[in-house]
Amino acid sequence: MTTAMKQTMSSTAPGWLRGFRTLPRQHGFEPLRVEGQVPEGLRGSLYRVGPWTFEVHGRPYQHWFDGDGGMLGVRFGPDGVKGAARLLETPSMVAERKASTQRYGAYGTPTPLWHKLRNAQKNSANTSVMAWNGKLYALFEADKPVEVSMEDLSTVRESDLEGVVAGSFSAHPHRVPSRKASYNFGIQYGRETKAELYALPDGGKARRMGEVTLPGATMVHDFIATDRYLVFFLAPLRLNIFRMLLRMGSYSENLRWRPDAGSEVLVVPIDDVAHPVRIPAEAFYQWHFANAYEQGDTLVVDYVHYPDFTTNQWLGDLLRGGNGTPAQGMLHRAVVDVKAGTFRTEQRSDVSCEFPRVAPGVVGRAHQTVYLGGHSSQEARKGAFDVVMRYDVATGRMTQAALGEGQYPSEPVFVPRPGGSAEDDGWLLAQVYDAKADASHVAVLDAQRLEEGPVARCHFDHALPPTFHGGFAPA
Repeated sequence: MTTAMKQTMSSTAPGWLRGFRTLPRQHGFEPLRVEGQVPEGLRGSLYRVGPWTFEVHGRPYQHWFDGDGGMLGVRFGPDGVKGAARLLETPSMVAERKASTQRYGAYGTPTPLWHKLRNAQKNSANTSVMAWNGKLYALFEADKPVEVSMEDLSTVRESDLEGVVAGSFSAHPHRVPSRKASYNFGIQYGRETKAELYALPDGGKARRMGEVTLPGATMVHDFIATDRYLVFFLAPLRLNIFRMLLRMGSYSENLRWRPDAGSEVLVVPIDDVAHPVRIPAEAFYQWHFANAYEQGDTLVVDYVHYPDFTTNQWLGDLLRGGNGTPAQGMLHRAVVDVKAGTFRTEQRSDVSCEFPRVAPGVVGRAHQTVYLGGHSSQEARKGAFDVVMRYDVATGRMTQAALGEGQYPSEPVFVPRPGGSAEDDGWLLAQVYDAKADASHVAVLDAQRLEEGPVARCHFDHALPPTFHGGFAPA
């Protein structure tokens, strides 16, 4: 840890800030101490990914998105609960760790002056996970997927999915159950900015579907899929390509918010990607979708809405204890009429939130429940998320889980109870940093009784940095 970071983490710093430090110990699967009772039906493995380094050769990263990826794994089995935690090792990560200095830039950290001419980038593998056709991948939207061993979380290799992925592969693939396939995209910058579209059939080989042109050099983090469409909300962000080619500043520093350009809703027919529907909208930003479904020619889309891109500054400043600016994400419902070419959006809650998820059984179907991470109060909005929540679509009620003081969760993942069909018949798994103990655990919450707090806590003997996204693989 650098002197600057130690000074930042003073006695007056918020408790959650200590969680933003490099993973202190790597290990394969080993028994975890369990407090409470793990439900009998909970069997399988939780995998999560996040940026788990916060400096490189003594130089602190400038944004939460910048660090090298690390993966968390927790197995729930008949012989107890075991956990693993490892930093991932792409060729570029290994090269930089072996060097005596920083070699690559990152999202919010500029490329070092003496390496600008190398025109290379690092595959940080730090954003999300994908389990597909019996293999596990760590995803980073600026580069290729990274295959990871399910046995011990060691890095296997960078993968182009048998020659299909030529450039980037988004961190947010989405499955369409009715088609028995998942879909994803990758952004390609150039004279025109394009999204390469990919199909990943269950049990089959990945294939390139085609490409769509985007309205300028924008950034796209997530999309959503329905039975017939891939849906993108394209914000009026514009990347200064010229400055990026000259390695002037970081990627984040070269993004500009252009509200006068407005947003665009891009609806791509899965069976006819050459003829997308483009619908103009007022300027807004969005990181993540919860779910979407079709009602005739109308699409209903739940997502977390931002009025602008100041969320980027908030996320970066978390590394420095926050700057007093509150988080602004609010759950919205959008209605997109594909035939009429119209878009409208409505705020559904005034609670600060992010990382929306629905039960696997209602993906692509009308849902009644959304699970989220969020903030418990207006004051809490200035810092890291401190609650897990359940939103009821019919009543508008937002229920908060009782985690306790000084507990800071990452994105909750819903796991259905075997044989259950209701959207809340199961458990939420959330990685939690305990600021008082300076250690981390995975909390198991009964989705129907969040107010009662965790039914079990599976404790690591050390702290884990926060993670962004994860998934559960049933046994």
